[in-house]
Amino acid sequence: MREKTQKDIEKVSQLYKVLSDPTRLKILFFLKTGEKNVTSISQEVDMEQSAVSHQLKLLRDNRVVKSRREGKTMLYSLDDHHVLDILDQTFEHVQHH
Repeated sequence: MREKTQKDIEKVSQLYKVLSDPTRLKILFFLKTGEKNVTSISQEVDMEQSAVSHQLKLLRDNRVVKSRREGKTMLYSLDDHHVLDILDQTFEHVQHH
């Protein structure tokens, strides 16, 4: 494994900052089952669509989720499953004690 550069350390720190919000975690676990639109995500996390859109933008900007347009609808999904692996390991860690 290669040496960790300052840039790598900053990217990891930023990823953990993005993952540190309970609403964003709920969104990610909801997306685990597949693509969803903002309306269904809003209903799942019980928040206004504008607030969910803001959270999705942060997740997208940090390459945690991706989006695609289908007609007039934007669909969101996990960018890759590495993030879920990280979260699963984190949950195992906190539940271990």
